[in-house]
Amino acid sequence: MSEFHSGGCQCGAIRFQASKLGRPSICHCRMCQKQFGSFFGAFVTADQAHLTWTRGQPMLYRSSAKVKRGFCAKCGTPLTYQHPNGVELAIGAFDHPEHFEPQIQVNHHQRLPWIDQLFDKPAFTSPDMEAFFASIESFQHPDHDTTIWPPEDDQ
Repeated sequence: MSEFHSGGCQCGAIRFQASKLGRPSICHCRMCQKQFGSFFGAFVTADQAHLTWTRGQPMLYRSSAKVKRGFCAKCGTPLTYQHPNGVELAIGAFDHPEHFEPQIQVNHHQRLPWIDQLFDKPAFTSPDMEAFFASIESFQHPDHDTTIWPPEDDQ
């Protein structure tokens, strides 16, 4: 994937552009579960020479002797997994995460015991739920680069 892809954190304090991306994956290890506060972490490998932080820089947390995890200090969005062999970017942080379908699962033996049946569960919606979500005014950074964020009238 040599085309440029952009992304960033939820609040817009950190933005990046990347090209020469590699293999998308999900990781089931406990550290990824904790970093994302979720069932697994989803990443795509990145070539550091083709990764540019266009606004801000992630803060780093050393989660082990070999790994640092990057995140936005302002909103907490997980952004990177940095290891001795390179860096991986959180798929959900990209403006178009749909371009990065995971190709492999790592640490599969550490997955939560019910994960294989997760998407067999019924989908649920209701008129009240739909009305609630439609009424939400998002303060999230839009899924594209902006010159100024937050907008001047919101500062």
